[in-house]
Order: sequence, then C-alpha cells, then structure tokens
Amino acid sequence: MSRAFLFLIAATLGSASCIAETRSAPIVIKFSHVAAPQAHKSKGAERFKALAEKYTNGRVRIELFPNSQLYKDKEELEALQLGAVEMLAPSLSKFGPLGIKAFEVFDIPYLFRNTAELARITEGPIGAEILQKLEAKGIVGLGYWNNGFKSLSANTPLRQPDDLLGLKVRIQSSRVIEEQMTALGALPQVLAFSETYQALSSGVVDGTENPHSNFYNQKMFEVQRHATITNHGFLGYALIINRDFWNGLPLDIREAIGRAVREATPFANAEAEKENNDALAAMIKSGKTDFHEPSAEELEAWEAALFPVRARMADRIGADLLRRIEAELARPGS
Repeated sequence: MSRAFLFLIAATLGSASCIAETRSAPIVIKFSHVAAPQAHKSKGAERFKALAEKYTNGRVRIELFPNSQLYKDKEELEALQLGAVEMLAPSLSKFGPLGIKAFEVFDIPYLFRNTAELARITEGPIGAEILQKLEAKGIVGLGYWNNGFKSLSANTPLRQPDDLLGLKVRIQSSRVIEEQMTALGALPQVLAFSETYQALSSGVVDGTENPHSNFYNQKMFEVQRHATITNHGFLGYALIINRDFWNGLPLDIREAIGRAVREATPFANAEAEKENNDALAAMIKSGKTDFHEPSAEELEAWEAALFPVRARMADRIGADLLRRIEAELARPGS
C-alpha cells in the first residue's frame, strides 16, 4: 500500500471526523427582541424555542435575549442584517424606514377591526407577498405574531380627537403613524420603546399609543393618568431571520424551524389576547390610570378624524395593495 494512498485515507478519515464534530455541535440561533421577559412575545419565543429544538432533535439551540439585552429597537434590524444576531421579532412598523413601505399598511388606522380580519391578510397570500419583500434586504420573513390594538394615553383626558392638540406623543418610526398623529393635531416624537417610560415620567413626551400589555409590562400606566380605548391601530410583529444564515441551513432544519413557527404562532397570539385583557383589568384595578371606553358617537369622531390618513398614505404604501386588502376584508365571511 503506497504512502500516497495511506495519506489519502488519513485525510479522508480526518475530514469525516471534522464533519462528525461539526454535526455534533448544535447550530446556535440567537433570538433577540425588546419585550419584557413576562410578556406574551417572550412566552411565544419560549414556545418556539422548545418546538424548534424538539423538531430538530437538538441539532439547533435557540438562545433567547428579551428586553433589549442585546440590541435596542433602533439597532436590532441593522444587527440582523450584519449577521450579529440571527433572529428577531420586530414591530411591523420597523420595515417602512428600511425601505419596505408595504408593511406600513398595518399601521393604517381603523383598517382592521379585529384579529379575524387581520388573519385574512397575515395568514393569506397578501401577507406572504409582503413578507417576501424582505428578502431584498437580506431578511427572510417566517411569519406574523399579533400584539393587539392600541389605546391612546396622556396626563389629560382624551375624549375627542381635539384633546390631543399640541401634545407630544411618543411613536415608533412610521410615516403612517406620524401622519396619524399629525391628523389629530399632536406632535409625534419617535423614541425607542425601551426609552418610553422614562420619557413619559420626565415629561419629555406627554403621551403615547400602545396595546394594553405594553402599557402594563413597561409600567407606562404608572406615569399616565388617562387613557382612551380607541382600538385605532394594530401592533404586530414579524418573525424574521438573516437571509444568508437561513439559506445556509440544511433543508430539513429549515422545514423544522418553519413548522415550529407555524405551531408557536397560535399560542403566541392567544397569549397576546389574554395578556391584553388581563393587563387592562390590572391597570383599572390599580386606579393609577383612568381608562375611558368611547361611546359610539365618540368612536365615530375618532374614525372620522383618522380616515383621511388612508388616502394620504395610499401612494406611499401602494394604492393597489391597499385596494386588494380592502377588497379581501369586504368579501363575505370577513
């Protein structure tokens, strides 16, 4: 047996050993998000982690980093695009500033009346088309998670749209939400989610908008005396992963992760609904914030004030996309 042949065998065995060692080490996916550890997003992430690790037979390990431990909400998308973190669950509003304006359709006030209407889009072909637009930015969209519908808060009563006139209101970065606040006569202030409590507490801003779970988990209700349950807009998230990292995964791993996302989503959405209901009840019980539920007439006034935002933002978002969504929501069974 020649020395060359022995060298070839040794090299082959060495390569096989390296491959075996590589395969034995789990693939690590760092999953970062801004929600508090007790929040429904964190619970959904924990469920996803358990399912992903189960369906990959331990070949994947999900490391969770809640509450902006790794990156603040202004930093996380860039971190994902650079490959510093593999997975995020950012607000849908984050993708407009990234150049994917179609996502801002979810910010249109009073476009969706309930989560059933929302699901007709997020779980259908239109939602899938919107997610696919992320790939041009080095991102793969895996699915949508709900948070809930938003209320408005301030330290003065908000019974009608004019009550917001001149108030500085914290918003996340979204041209649609900025236009919404301008339509109400407010002064929109873009701030990171993690900075909102301090800004409210110190008077840097006068009010904000959020689902009840966010008000409660971030203790915003402790520094806001009034809130109105307008349900004017939806707050949701997209589960996303770095495109190059995703494409480099074996097909069976991708399929297992996709399955884990699909199965974790109903759980996460149910937790969101429960948490919002529980949070509202807890905040009312605390007596720190007076929550006002608008009458039918008051609600009509809010809708009338905000309806023009739809037309003003149509060209930015895509008039055809908006028409398709309106048509889908108008179909029988919606």
